[in-house]
Formats: sequence, structure tokens, C-alpha cells
Amino acid sequence: MKTNRPSWDEYFMMMANVTKKRADCTRRQVGAIIVRDFRIISTGYNGTPHKIKNCSEGGCLRCQRRDKGEIKGYEYEESCVCIHAEQNAIIQAALHGSSTNGSTLYTTANPCSSCAKIIANAGIIRVVCRVEHHDLGGIELLKKAGISVEIK
Repeated sequence: MKTNRPSWDEYFMMMANVTKKRADCTRRQVGAIIVRDFRIISTGYNGTPHKIKNCSEGGCLRCQRRDKGEIKGYEYEESCVCIHAEQNAIIQAALHGSSTNGSTLYTTANPCSSCAKIIANAGIIRVVCRVEHHDLGGIELLKKAGISVEIK
């Protein structure tokens, strides 16, 4: 008897999609989970740091300016206070004492170059993602670092 049971990758990508629903970005919601030995060890979504107002509440001046049309979507990225989903998942793992070494990261958007550097140094060995971010350099950086990248 055949079932509709998802593969592990499908299952964890579904979980990343649920996680992204917590994101408060006014432009794009991204979710990420870190998995080791078929167990979720950490989750993350994009948004402002703790104790900073959410984007929808005016917490990021850059996001406000972008939403008003004062700047283009990719301008002044360095001034954004928001943390990417991949970064948040790695931070949460560290905060709660879970090693990311040898793990897989599932994310609903391809990691940017900044996230790719953090992923490589966190010991993550595999990234499963969708291509939704303009910075495709992150994928190439991950591959150069010997990290398996799978686009789903």
C-alpha cells in the first residue's frame, strides 16, 4: 500500500516553511532549520534582534525607507538591523548549546554571501534550499567550501 509520506528533505523543507511564518520582514519571509541525525536542533526566521521593534512596527529604519520607496531594494543592506533566518538558526543553536558541526541546514531561500560564510564556519556540511534571494554568490561560496548544496 503506497502512502503520501514525504521524504526527509520534503519533511524538513515543510518545517522550514512553517518556521518562516514567524518572520516579520515587510518584504520577504524566510525560515531555516538545522538538522542533525534526522532531528531538528534549531530553527530561525528573519527579523529584528531581541528587544528591537519588529519591521512591521518600524524597528528597522532601512526597511521603512525601502517600503516608502526612498531607496531601492538592495541599497544600504549593511544598515539593515534584521538578522537572516540562517543566522538566527545558528545563533539559537549556539545559545542553547547544540553543535551544528556535521549538520544540514534547510532554508526557504538560498543563503546570501554573508550567511554562507557563517554556515561554512559553523561546520554545516549540507544546505538544502530554494533559489529566492538575489545574492547567488552564497551558493558558489558554499560549494567552494566543500558544502553540499541542493536546490529543491
